[in-house]
Amino acid sequence: MDRIVVEDVSLVELKSGLADGSIALIDVREAYEWEAGRIPGASLNALSIFDPSALPAQKPGQRIVLHCRSGKRSVTALGLAQEAGRTDIRAHFTGGMLEWAGAGEQVLTD
Repeated sequence: MDRIVVEDVSLVELKSGLADGSIALIDVREAYEWEAGRIPGASLNALSIFDPSALPAQKPGQRIVLHCRSGKRSVTALGLAQEAGRTDIRAHFTGGMLEWAGAGEQVLTD
């Protein structure tokens, strides 16, 4: 693939999509980061062992959104997913956990 398609998702869009089920959120941070704090409703697919085939199938009316700590790893994961043929994987939450937690949103911990 020559060019990665990247759609940026804002905090407002993410909160709305999680609330109404129109976003499936995938966290690409590492397991230790996930255990330290995660966005409610997210699932984990760590970049170090990223498996595009383990990403959920896109449901009608639902968008799959990747996120990490600050937006860099999620773009890398978008590229890996697209290279593996997942043309439905285009969106990432640009602010990541830093923006989510910084805005005072709920963070789940183990």
